[in-house]
Amino acid sequence: MRKPSDLNLPNTITLLRILFLPICAYALFKNGGHDYTWRSIAWWIFFIVGMSDMLDGKLARSRNSVTEFGKLLDPIADKALIATAMVGLSVLGDLPWWITGVIMVREIGITLLRLRVLNKGVIPANRGGKIKAGFQGFGVGFYVMPLNPSLYWFRNSFMAVAIALTVITGVVYIFEARKK
Repeated sequence: MRKPSDLNLPNTITLLRILFLPICAYALFKNGGHDYTWRSIAWWIFFIVGMSDMLDGKLARSRNSVTEFGKLLDPIADKALIATAMVGLSVLGDLPWWITGVIMVREIGITLLRLRVLNKGVIPANRGGKIKAGFQGFGVGFYVMPLNPSLYWFRNSFMAVAIALTVITGVVYIFEARKK
């Protein structure tokens, strides 16, 4: 069976997700970062970029074009999206820096661990990691979205679950990497 090319459609979509991050940041910061219209635009751009993650994965699996490059690049693109939003939100004062710090330390640490064990094979994202990514994505999305303050309890609760899953799945991932 022929090995799929690294320059396939799913990997191209993943690369485009990364290339769109400056546009996401621009929209988030436009007009001081608290303009309702631009915050809504920022949310839509982040949402579309985030949803394209499902598209590239489905395409890769359905076309039998899953590559080692894609398995490595996809989670990096996910982390870059979350990092762009979280750092931007923290700079704007909308998300506490400690939350950004906890999540970014875990994500950067796991990414470096992935690279360290790369010669023994890529450790693909597991189910827990995918659930964590979903909670992070929605949690951060609720901070980007211009919500009515009466709904802040909801976004804060969602983010609390995302933080817990981030820490728990990070520990699990370290144990999996140690087995390799």
